Amino acid sequence: MSRHFEQSAVTVLGLGPMGRALAGALLDAGVRTTVWNRTPGRDGELVERGAVSARTAAEAVAASPLIVVCVVNYDAADAVLRPAAVAGALKGRTVVNLTADTPDRARDTANWAAAHGIRYLDGAIMTPTTTIGTPAAVFILSGPAGLHQEHRPVLEALGGTHTHLGEEIGRAAAYDVALLDVFWTAMAGYAHALAVARAEGITARELAPFAKGIGAILPPLFDQYAEDLDDGTFSGELNPITSAVSSMAHIVHASEAHGIDAGVMRGAEGMTRRAIGLGHGDDGFSRIVEVLGRR
Repeated sequence: MSRHFEQSAVTVLGLGPMGRALAGALLDAGVRTTVWNRTPGRDGELVERGAVSARTAAEAVAASPLIVVCVVNYDAADAVLRPAAVAGALKGRTVVNLTADTPDRARDTANWAAAHGIRYLDGAIMTPTTTIGTPAAVFILSGPAGLHQEHRPVLEALGGTHTHLGEEIGRAAAYDVALLDVFWTAMAGYAHALAVARAEGITARELAPFAKGIGAILPPLFDQYAEDLDDGTFSGELNPITSAVSSMAHIVHASEAHGIDAGVMRGAEGMTRRAIGLGHGDDGFSRIVEVLGRR
C-alpha cells in the first residue's frame, strides 16, 4: 500500500475529531501527509505516526498537490484558505473541501477558487469519525469529474465508498443538507417521544425496542415516497393525509397535557392541515413535499 502512494502527498487542514480521523486514515494507508490546525497542539499523535506538522497554513498547502479541508463550517474554511499568502500558495493545487455547509456556500467557494487558479472539489462525510478508514465510511463529492478521477486513488485511502454526484459544485452539499434534515428531524422526534413516554411512566429502555420497530418501517416508505413524488401519483389509498393529521393531533394533546413543548409536531400538523385545505385530503403524506415547495 505504501509503495502505491509513494509519489502522492496530501495536506489535511483542520484537526478536530474528524480531521484527525482523516489524517490518521491517510497515514495508515501509507500516504505522506502534512497536517495543520489553527489551534496548535492537536497534531502530536499524528506526528508520532509519521505526519509532517506545518507551522502555518501557507506552509501546509505548499507541501502537497492535494489539500483536504475539514473544519466546522465555511466561515472557518474561508478564514483558513482566503488570506493572500494561503491563496497564493494554493494556485494550481487541488482543494477537496469536506467541510459541511450550504450549497450556496459551496458555489461561492468554487467561484473564489476559480478566480485564484485553484482546482476545487466540494464534498461531505456522511458517517461518524469511527468509520473513517473502514469500509463503513461514506463520502460524497461534486465538481469536475476529471479532477475527482485524478485524486480518487488517494481519497480512497480514507476508506468506504466515494460517490461523485455530478459536476454542479453545490450538489454534494445539497445531498448533505437533505440527509441531515432526515437525521436531525428523526432525532428530534425521538427525543420528544422519550419525553412524552417518560411523562407517562415509560422508561427510555422500555420504549427503545418499539421505537426501533417504527424505524424499520421507514426504508420502504422512503422508496414509496420517492416514486410518488417523482411520478406525481401521491397515492393515499392505504394512509391518507386525513388519517395522519388525526394522529398528529393526538400527539400534540398528549404532550401539552404534560406541559411538554409540542412545537415541532404542531408545525407538522399545520403543514398537513394546509395540504388538506388545498384539496389534498385523500392523497398520501408525500403530497406535503409539493405543498412545502409552494410560495
